[in-house]
Amino acid sequence: MKELNPYVMAVEQKVNPFLKINESTGFSNIADVHGNRFLNKDGTYNLRREGRKFWNRFSVYHALLNLSWPTFVLCLVAAYCCINLLYASLYLLIGISQLQGVVSHTAWGIFKEAFFFSTETFTTVGYGRVNPVGDGANLLAAIEAMSGFLSFAVATGLIYGRFSRPRAHLAFSEYAVIAPYDGGAALMFRFAGYKDEHTLCDVTVQVNMAMLAEVNGKKRYQYYELKLERNKVENLPMNWTVVHPIDNESPIQGLTAADLEAADVEIYVMIRGFNDVYSNFVLQRTSYTFDEIKFGRKFVPMYREDGSMTVLEMHKLSKSVEV
Repeated sequence: MKELNPYVMAVEQKVNPFLKINESTGFSNIADVHGNRFLNKDGTYNLRREGRKFWNRFSVYHALLNLSWPTFVLCLVAAYCCINLLYASLYLLIGISQLQGVVSHTAWGIFKEAFFFSTETFTTVGYGRVNPVGDGANLLAAIEAMSGFLSFAVATGLIYGRFSRPRAHLAFSEYAVIAPYDGGAALMFRFAGYKDEHTLCDVTVQVNMAMLAEVNGKKRYQYYELKLERNKVENLPMNWTVVHPIDNESPIQGLTAADLEAADVEIYVMIRGFNDVYSNFVLQRTSYTFDEIKFGRKFVPMYREDGSMTVLEMHKLSKSVEV
């Protein structure tokens, strides 16, 4: 008989056996991933796919949409320069004699004129001093002009997609706390919108917890949906402290920090709401692992009154004090 993990067994004995297990999370219950988080802090899945065909591994559109703005601009500039370097080389290969108006006599000067003629053709500016006179150069210029306006259409679509992509624009506290609540204790974390214009309404939150347990002599992950004090608000102009009361219906009841570590506990958070700016529903995820859950602390208020206005102090989103 396989020896059972005494720490996991001890934790399992503390969990109410009558609690309903959530089988609809979409995460695996296999314990081979012990110690690795399922969901990264930024909401992406901690997952890498292998064994796919080469062309199925990449999504250029998705990659360009998710690049940072400096990297995205750098990619556009690099692509523009590389395309024009390619066309300039092709003009030289065809023969510089097929470009009328070239005045330079050095190799570097001729290449520069071919390059800038390429940029003028690619952007359809066409200043006119240098122009193609041979069939080869004319054909290549026609192809370049067509590829130019098609490329700018793609770049414009990407820029629009990056600006118009619906996002929640939410910031979460760096950790969750277990703090006094209503004569007992509760698991709490909080979040707030960090852009003034992007106020969410009809906001709902769902919180699940993964816990390692012994099932028929084997280690398996079990998932529980955590009951919340409130899982919906009509508007989110300020911060929202999400509260899970630790009572008889909570799988966390009676567990210590060591128990959470032994059971490799991870809290999954999913927020949905309607963003007025995008006129669309948005979604944002995050997670808290056992080492991101602090016992015996509570969050400090993160807003104050300033005359007739309420000030939301975003720098205090993760600030807490010991209790």
